[in-house]
Amino acid sequence: MSHLLRSAGLIILSLGGLTSWAADRETPSPNILVIVSDNQGWQDIGYNNSKIATPTLDHLMTTGVRLNHFYVYSMCSPTRVGFISGRAPSRYGIHGAIGQRSRQALPPTTVTIADSLKAQGYETGIRGKWHLGLRPEVGPLQYGFDSSYGYLHGQIDKLTHLYKNGDRSWHRNDKFIDEEGHSLDLITADAIQFIKTKRNKPFFLYVPYGAPHPPLQDAAKWVKPYEKVFDSRSRQLYAASVSHMDYGIRQLIRALEETDQRKNTLIVFFSDNGAVEEIPRQQKNYEGRFGPYPVLGNNGPLRGWIGDVYDGCLRTPALVNWPGVLKPKVVDQVTSVLDWHPTLAALAKGRIDPSLRLEGRNIWSAIADGEQLKPTTLYWRNSNGRRQAVRQNNWKLVFDNRTQMVELFDMQNDPQEKNNLAHTHPERVKQLQTVLAAQLALDP
Repeated sequence: MSHLLRSAGLIILSLGGLTSWAADRETPSPNILVIVSDNQGWQDIGYNNSKIATPTLDHLMTTGVRLNHFYVYSMCSPTRVGFISGRAPSRYGIHGAIGQRSRQALPPTTVTIADSLKAQGYETGIRGKWHLGLRPEVGPLQYGFDSSYGYLHGQIDKLTHLYKNGDRSWHRNDKFIDEEGHSLDLITADAIQFIKTKRNKPFFLYVPYGAPHPPLQDAAKWVKPYEKVFDSRSRQLYAASVSHMDYGIRQLIRALEETDQRKNTLIVFFSDNGAVEEIPRQQKNYEGRFGPYPVLGNNGPLRGWIGDVYDGCLRTPALVNWPGVLKPKVVDQVTSVLDWHPTLAALAKGRIDPSLRLEGRNIWSAIADGEQLKPTTLYWRNSNGRRQAVRQNNWKLVFDNRTQMVELFDMQNDPQEKNNLAHTHPERVKQLQTVLAAQLALDP
């Protein structure tokens, strides 16, 4: 069954039950540009008191909506599953990064955000990192995208565009190609072409950059500004990658301005997970040509690193910007990557069929008007299943399968997860353990 037929069968093309904005038939549906960074830590963006310069992202934040408690998953692939499907990645058995020569992929029957928007008349495209299937036959064109460009794997040599073991990954429309140039610049240039293409319909463009994920191979002009800012060479390289990406985002915005589309384009930005602390030299990867990277990202003051179920991994920088529609504000309510599918579908004047069992919420009322959202339950399990966590309201439970350790945190008063309150709040622990068991029961 084609994705178009699947979408038509599963997306109710009705306006009932949506926000007042989405219910207005006279309001044109916006273009939607979703930009995702890769392993960018909480304190690796300018507006979070970072020494890394991100003027474009800072401007988008100060003129838009900052999602201050935005949650993702513990690694690359799970967050991408959550974004594109609107369901917890563990529902598909995807708990960690889809690895070397793995046959794992998001099930082709999944109705994605690209399907939902395509059913509403959008042209859909992805330019960047896929990481939901490492073979062309499970590339983006099988999941509702009209066009695709970038790489299938979770990481590549930025110049040769080969995966760490030498496999090909660079493609156009799910067919391998060979090109010269830095991957970030190529992705930006192709995204600009997509933006500048004349069309008589709105577009959805998904740009998952591979920055600042190692290997770090940015030109000297990006590194030089940080040589006197950070002592560690690897931290300098990491910062250069973030600034290089920020410049690419500025080029995308300029393309929107040059084509008079900026005022009708919603921009969403978030990082796929928290930063990596360090990476030793790995002789088997890229023939040992990169690293070691003793200092990389900075998730402070939050606790933990990539792969954890603490907020240093799960809570990432995020913002929304739409000139003339969204007023500058900070949303301190808990939001999640799962929320984008129902929210963007609503903006496109569609309504999600309940049979899809999406687990996110339409959060547009909070973004646009600051309204209070209904409470949600967030649930995580890391790649080896050792650690699991749930959050309801201001309480978060963390469970370690190996040690049987239970941790309970009051996230409102202890966002750094320093004080384990499990012994003083046994009833709360019991209640959240029941919630966790119910979530685990939904996984295959």
